[in-house]
Amino acid sequence: MNDSPEVPVWAARLLAARNTKGWSQRDLARELTKVSDKPLTELPNLIRRIRGHETGEHRPDVFYTTLYCKAFGLTEDQLFGTVIKPVPTLALPALAPDTDLYERITRAIEHPSRVDVATVQWLEHCLAEHRRVEDTIGSRPLLPLIHAQLSTVADLARGARGPLADRAVAVLAQYAQFIAWMCHDSRQPAASLAWYDRSHAWALEAGDACLASTTLNMRAHQAWSLGDAPRCVRLAEASRWHDGRTTHGVQGMAAQMAGRGHAQLGEANQARTRLAEAEDLIRTAAEHPEGEPPWMYFYGEGWFLMQRGMAELELGDGRRAADFIERGLSTLPGSYRRDRAWFGACLARAHILQGDAEAATAIATDVAPDAVAVNTYAVTELRRAAHELAEAGASGAKAIKDSLTSAEH
Repeated sequence: MNDSPEVPVWAARLLAARNTKGWSQRDLARELTKVSDKPLTELPNLIRRIRGHETGEHRPDVFYTTLYCKAFGLTEDQLFGTVIKPVPTLALPALAPDTDLYERITRAIEHPSRVDVATVQWLEHCLAEHRRVEDTIGSRPLLPLIHAQLSTVADLARGARGPLADRAVAVLAQYAQFIAWMCHDSRQPAASLAWYDRSHAWALEAGDACLASTTLNMRAHQAWSLGDAPRCVRLAEASRWHDGRTTHGVQGMAAQMAGRGHAQLGEANQARTRLAEAEDLIRTAAEHPEGEPPWMYFYGEGWFLMQRGMAELELGDGRRAADFIERGLSTLPGSYRRDRAWFGACLARAHILQGDAEAATAIATDVAPDAVAVNTYAVTELRRAAHELAEAGASGAKAIKDSLTSAEH
């Protein structure tokens, strides 16, 4: 279901380690030079070598494996996962199972019929931790790792019996939904659609109305990203067929997706009506966040404000768009690196609509490094901002393009 070759898990872990540090490939090359006890090749050649390692084209030899471990301050097992584990993960302290749980997981993988509640709970926790990491490092380092985990989860789900079977299949559906999102984020629309369909089917099998609704909402988001506004609205409304069996937060997500679809169609009244409905639902959900499903962890009032800003941007109201996005961004933690890059790019365009080229340029150049590192959609939006400034004869277009070019090298 993947449109591009798989990146080896060890390469994904290496790339994730660099992104977690916030280093560029040039930064990492300098760090390797610092920790090496003998001269290394020239910087451009070293950067090419790093790129080859991170894409999985070449596995580091013993010398470079040692250098990477020194630079990141990690053991070889932490960085490359050289010791066989029951489920591959990133080197996150919160994901290290104790001895008893480790043995339970291992037994369950060897004999799937032995899967128990503790093992399924750990898999749920594992997925939740990787979702949060993805907000910072982006989808590319995680996609092959989650693919590898999915294979194990599928075996365990097949072995689960009784009430635990539904819960195990629901976890499988969540993994598929996460893979679908990362495929979309990596610009693999066909793979994304296939995984959303798979997730939706598993969610229905597990009787999980919230996840079934969410997969339709996310497909609506994909349609919006592709500029297919009518389909966005249809899918968002279809997800509401589950209303009455879903949480207020999930219902609010559906209403705001419908609103964004109407905004993309230029239907201001319908858009704002749906968004007002979504706002009421999200405020109600915020009163009892513990009742929302785990994949809704990011969905609060601040995030919704930015969605409203995107809708106003579609409707051509730069002032309202900037107000909503700025208020939302003020609540967004710095760890949401990918989303801050995207909404920062949207904010730059909102300022262009208001004729404020100086503010647009300052914001665009500030978010350009993160956009290049973790959000290709934000890069596209920043290039669009530069084009709009150039078309208007305003200054700033070159500065934005230069910032993107600098971040890419």
